[in-house]
Amino acid sequence: MKRLISVIRGNIYAVTCLNLLMVMFLYTLCRAEFYVVNMSDYFPNMGTDRLRTLMLGGLKFDLSAVLYSNLLYIVMMLIPFRFRYKTAYQTSTKWIFIIVNAIAIFMNLSDSVYFKFTNRRTTMSFFTEFQNDDNLFSILGQGMLNYWYVTVTGIVLIVGLVVLYVRPSFNLKSPRGTWWYYVRNIIAFGVAGFLSVNGMRGGFGSFVRPITLSNANVYTEKPLEASIVLNTPFCLLRTIGKKPYKNPEYFKDEKELAKEYEPIIYPHPRGEFREMNVVIFILESFSKEFVGELNRDLKNADGSPYKGYTPFLDSLIRQGLTFEYTFATGRKSIDAMPSVLSSIPRYYEPYVLTSYSNNRVSGIADVLGKKGYYTAFFHGAPNGSMGFESFAKVSGFQAYYGKTEYGNDADYDGTWAIWDEPFFQFFATKMSTFRQPFMTALFSASSHDPFRIPSEYERVYPEDGIHKIHKCVRYTDNALRKFFDTAKQQPWYENTLFVITADHTNALTRKEYINDAGHYKVPIIFYTPNGDLRGRLPVIAEQTDIMPTVLGYLNYEKPYFAFGHDVLDPNYAHHYALNHNDQIFQLFTDSLMLQFDGQQTKAVYNFVKDTELQHNILPSVSRERLNTLEKRMKAVIQQYVVRMIENRLTVE
Repeated sequence: MKRLISVIRGNIYAVTCLNLLMVMFLYTLCRAEFYVVNMSDYFPNMGTDRLRTLMLGGLKFDLSAVLYSNLLYIVMMLIPFRFRYKTAYQTSTKWIFIIVNAIAIFMNLSDSVYFKFTNRRTTMSFFTEFQNDDNLFSILGQGMLNYWYVTVTGIVLIVGLVVLYVRPSFNLKSPRGTWWYYVRNIIAFGVAGFLSVNGMRGGFGSFVRPITLSNANVYTEKPLEASIVLNTPFCLLRTIGKKPYKNPEYFKDEKELAKEYEPIIYPHPRGEFREMNVVIFILESFSKEFVGELNRDLKNADGSPYKGYTPFLDSLIRQGLTFEYTFATGRKSIDAMPSVLSSIPRYYEPYVLTSYSNNRVSGIADVLGKKGYYTAFFHGAPNGSMGFESFAKVSGFQAYYGKTEYGNDADYDGTWAIWDEPFFQFFATKMSTFRQPFMTALFSASSHDPFRIPSEYERVYPEDGIHKIHKCVRYTDNALRKFFDTAKQQPWYENTLFVITADHTNALTRKEYINDAGHYKVPIIFYTPNGDLRGRLPVIAEQTDIMPTVLGYLNYEKPYFAFGHDVLDPNYAHHYALNHNDQIFQLFTDSLMLQFDGQQTKAVYNFVKDTELQHNILPSVSRERLNTLEKRMKAVIQQYVVRMIENRLTVE
C-alpha cells in the first residue's frame, strides 16, 4: 500500500485525477445532504431506485462543474514545465484548489436551505436579485446561525478537503529538460485538455451540445427532482452571460399566431367606468394551504376539520369573491410584481432579471394613471430591495413608500423590513392623504425566513403549527385584520376594490400541496365593502388575471397589454393558468394539468381528482385534445418570447 501511495504521489497526472475525484465525492455528499434536508417537504415517498437514478445522473453535472471551476488548478498542475515541481509552486496550487472548492461546497450546501424558498437551484440571477440589499451579509450570517447543522456539515467537508488533498512527492528530482520530456508532456497536456473540454460539455462528439440545466430532466419524473440532479456551481456557471431568447417558431405565420393567442385585451365594458380606488395586497409566502376557507374539504390526521392559520382572511373570503383553482406564475418574490401588477408572467426566468427588463412595459398603475388615478407602491424593506422600487417606477407607479418613507427604524425587524402590523397601519392612514381615485399596492414582508414575529406576539402566536412560518402567517393575518379596522374609518374605504393574493408558496406541509401543482397554489381574493363581488367561482385564475379582472370590473374601455384575462368577462370561456416549473411548462385547464418540455407533453394529470399527482394519464388523453391544448400553450409561449425580443410589451 505504501509503495502504491508512493507511486501515485510520484505521478503528477495521477495526483491531479485523485484530487478531482475527491471533489466529485464531496459533491455527492453535498447532493445527499441536499436530499436529506428537503426530503420530507419536497421528496416524500421517493424510492431507492428513483433516488439512485437521480444521484447517478448528477455525476455528469458534477464532473462538468468540477472541471469548469478547477480549470486553473488543472492547468497549473499539468503545464509541461519543470517549475511545477517546486515546493512554493505546489503550495500555491494546493491553496488555489482548496479555496475554489471550499466556495463550491459552501454554495452547494447553502442551496439545501435556499431551495425551500425557490424550489430550484440558485443561478446567477441571485446576485442581481440582491444587488441593492446592503444587509445581504448580515442575512447570510444569520442564516448560517439559524441553519447551524448545514454550517457544521460545510466545515467538516472543507476540513476533509484539506486533509484528503494529495500532494506530489517533493523528493522527486525535477526531470531533465530533454526534448522527449517536453514532447510527451505536451501530448499529455493536450489529451488532458481534450478530456476536460468534453467533460465540461457533458459528452464527446460534435453532435453533443454542452449540457445545461434543462438536461437534468432526462433523469427526472417530476421537474422538482431536477434540483437533486443539478449542483449549484454548475447552475451558476451555466447562467453566466445567458444567451438571448430565441423564437421557438411553433407558428411560422404571425397572423396564425395572433389568431390563436394575442396578449392585447380589447375590453367589453359592462357599463360606465367606475372611479373606484384599487388596493392590492401581495402577501409574502401566503400559500393557499395556509388559508382554512380555501381548504374546507381537508381533514386533520384525527379527522377534525382543517382550520388553517388565517381566521381573518377566512372571514373576508366569505364576504368576497374567489375562484376554485388559483395559481402563481413563479416561485420567487420578484416574480410577483410583474405578474400581478403588469400581467407579465414568469417564464424561463424572473422577468426583472432578464436582459429584456428594460423593455417598455405597462401595468395597472400606468393604465389607471392615464385615467387620472394617483398610484403608489408600498414595501417596508430598505428602498431598492429586491428591485421592487425600480419595477414600480417603470410600470407606472407615481410614488414609492419604503422603509425610508416610513421613517421609524424602531419598527424594523432587524433583517428584512418594517414589521407588517405597523407598516399596514402606515399604509391605511397614508392613503387618506392621497387624492381619489387612487391605485395602490403593498408587498408584505414578515412571513419570511427567519420566521420571527415581534416579541409582544410570541405568547399570542406560539410555534404550535407544523412549521415556524405558521406563527408569522397568523401574525400577518391579524395585521391585515387591524388594517381593515383602521381602513373602515377612512373616507376612501367604501369606494374601494381590494385584491389580496400572495407572491408565491412556501413551507408546504400537506401532501395535497407538496407536488408540482401545489407549489403554485396561492389565494386570489376580490373584496368590495358594498358586497358587490361575492362567491366562489368554479374556474381557474392566475396572478396575471388580476390586472385584467380589476380593469374589467371598473369597466375600463381602452385596449391594453396583458398575458392574463378578465375572469369575470362573460364572453371569455377559456380559463387556464400557465407557469414554468424548472424547465417544464405546466398548463392548467379544466381539470387537466399538462407538463410540456418545449417540444412535447411529458405528463398529464387530473389535478382536481388526483390532488397528489400520482397518476400520469397521458396515454388516455386523445391526440386531438392534446393538440388543442398544446397549440394554445405554444401560442402563449411564442408570443411571450417574441414580444420580449422585439420589445412589444405594450399596446402599439
